[in-house]
Order: sequence, then structure tokens, then C-alpha cells
Amino acid sequence: MKKNALSVVLAVFNEELVLEDCLKSVQDFADEIIIVDGGSTDRTIEIGKKYNAKVQVTDNPPIFHINKQKALELATGDWILQLDADERVTLELRKQIENVLNDEEINLTKNQDKLFKRHQQMIEKRDGAIGTQDGDVVAYFIPRLNYFLGGYLRHGGVYPDGVIRLVKKGKAHFPCQDVHEQMQVNGKVSWLSENLIHMGDPTFQRYIERSNRYTSLTATELSNSNIPRNLFSLLTYVVYKPFTTWFQLFIRHKGFLDGFPGFVFALFSGLHFSTAYLKYLESSHAQ
Repeated sequence: MKKNALSVVLAVFNEELVLEDCLKSVQDFADEIIIVDGGSTDRTIEIGKKYNAKVQVTDNPPIFHINKQKALELATGDWILQLDADERVTLELRKQIENVLNDEEINLTKNQDKLFKRHQQMIEKRDGAIGTQDGDVVAYFIPRLNYFLGGYLRHGGVYPDGVIRLVKKGKAHFPCQDVHEQMQVNGKVSWLSENLIHMGDPTFQRYIERSNRYTSLTATELSNSNIPRNLFSLLTYVVYKPFTTWFQLFIRHKGFLDGFPGFVFALFSGLHFSTAYLKYLESSHAQ
């Protein structure tokens, strides 16, 4: 029997195509499932209730981490597993999560420890220090395997795509200020080694739909930061950032080893900046 109870929490909006597979992957070991729904108009709420989830319906804010934070606050378990609807918990990951619930130590291989530490350093360089150096472990990064156009991206700087998802109740929260933010943690952070499957972009259409949403959010961030609308910024966001991003992902980080999906991912990761900047220019002219 588990020593600690587990709450699985999700913030969702119109996720009928992917939610059921997510809930199937956790139904046998979650003590409760909490869903904060942003006003879905499809079968999302119906699917959630089918798996005995506690569903709270609210609005759908542009910074969807607001609803993720609401879901965290509704959880009653000792530990909380925060998921997105397009993610799947494998049997191997489930066993490792149960080890945490039973207060068992998580052991990483030397290569895993090296890879995860390097990845965490990259995240902290971008976002600032995460957690504390001492004390008990109260949160875990989980590596994600991202499914993209028929295969998993294992190169191009994508893997391990670490995300803080398993946290002790009351020890982590979302600042709710940025679409790309990590949880802020009051305590020590460690890593699990088994992968969380992310079915974010099984088709190119879904990738474009998600990309459109993210570029719009980035355009808003550019506006809030008052990025200059001049030739220098135009060249920076339309030429320099797209090219250097593509080069970093496809060449330096060996995205070419993922074949055509690796090329497309690197290309459109670069084009994110140009698309966002052009949306920013368009919105400024419309005002």
C-alpha cells in the first residue's frame, strides 16, 4: 500500500481527441483526478467524468497556467502529478512515481545524471535558479519524449525536455506570468529517469494550430516589452533568430539524426520568431 496519496491534475480546453488516453494511463494509481476546464464545447467534460474526475469549469485565460494553478490548489493528495491532456504515463514511469509515493530513493545512472544536470542548467540559465540546494526533495523533473510527425524527437536539443510535474502538496506553484514558465519550488528538486510521452504534434495540422497560439502569445510579450519596430529588430527577429535557432537545433544539437521530422521541427522553431514579430507589427498597425 502506498504511503502517500497521489492527485493527478489537469487544466484542459476542448481536448476530447486526446484526454481519454491520458486518463487511461493514470486511472489505476491516482487517488483522485482533478480537471479544471476552460469552458470546453466538445466532449472533454463528459470524458473527464467518465473517469470519475472532479471537474471544475471556469474561463479559458490566455496564460493557461492560471488554470493549472487552480488545479494544483484543488488537489488534496500528499503528492501531485500535473499533466497536460496530450501526455501519457508509461508503466515504467508509473512504477517510478510509486517509488516516490513509498518514500523510496530514485537512483540515476551516471549518464542520466550528467544529461539531466546539463539540461537543468540550461533551464536555469533561462529562467533563474529552481528550488533549493539543500533539504528534502519536494519536486521532480520528468523527461519527456515528444512525438512529432510520426516519430519521437531524441536529438536537436529537444530531449530530455525536462518538466517539473511531480510535486509535494503546497511546495510548488505557477507564477502565471509567462506561457513557457516552470513551476517555482520551495525545496529541493530532483529528476525521475523514466519518460513521459508527449503526443503534442501527431499531425502537422495540430502542430500549426499550437504554433499559431504560441506565436500570438510571444507577439503579446513583444508588445508588453515594447520591442522597437525598426530595421534592426526586423532583421533580428525575421533573419537572425530564425537562422541561429535552426542551426543550433538541426546542426549543433544533431537534429538531423531525427531525419525529416528533425528538419521540420528545427525550421519551424526558428520561424516562430519571425511569425511572432510580424504579428506584433500587424497588431501595432491595427491600433
